[in-house]
Amino acid sequence: MKNLAIIPARSGSKGLVDKNIKPMNGKPLMGYTIDAALGSGVFDAVMVSTDSEKYAEIARGLGAEVPFLRSERTASDSASSWDAVTEVIEKYAESGKTFDTFCLLQPTSPLRTSEDIRGAYDLFIEKKANFVVSVCETEHPLSWCGTLRENFSMDGFIERKGANQRQKMQKSYRLNGSIYIADIVAFAEDNFFYRDGSYAYVMSTRSSVDIDNEEDFLYAELLMNRGL
Repeated sequence: MKNLAIIPARSGSKGLVDKNIKPMNGKPLMGYTIDAALGSGVFDAVMVSTDSEKYAEIARGLGAEVPFLRSERTASDSASSWDAVTEVIEKYAESGKTFDTFCLLQPTSPLRTSEDIRGAYDLFIEKKANFVVSVCETEHPLSWCGTLRENFSMDGFIERKGANQRQKMQKSYRLNGSIYIADIVAFAEDNFFYRDGSYAYVMSTRSSVDIDNEEDFLYAELLMNRGL
């Protein structure tokens, strides 16, 4: 089985400018994901999908391959990560390189480890899965979440029965955006991950930190520095 790691790193960012190459403890942010992918020993190729030659040079210096830049279409704000993935698979195929699976690894998850990646792939093989998606436990019970009316009334926001019995509440999970593994044939047929043949790989809340803004960045850096 030939496995491809795809690390999407479009240049710029509206939330945190150039976050994918912003230094965290002296290393560009995407370097942590490149290191985790290479260290996992899972992949036949670890590539960065970017629209920037500057990003490409940095990625190559960190050990990833960047055989091509994104097209104008997949470099646009309206393009999804899955558009970029499809383009990567097609361009590799055009060059004579084919893979059985791909793993999308967001560079905004710097605390994800090589062990997480190996664990997700072990699950993929064990379940004979089409897809594996990483999740983590929610920080708060889902029964504490709801929508508000226009007048902000709390009437009915939480059910009266069991409202204060957190320890009895069923565990709930959320997507953490860190790891997406797919069988390439299954992905080509239908790129919706949440269906039969798809399984969840549970990660720790710490490893699931996702960087969207400056506060997230500082929090991840703090955890890393303190070894928490």
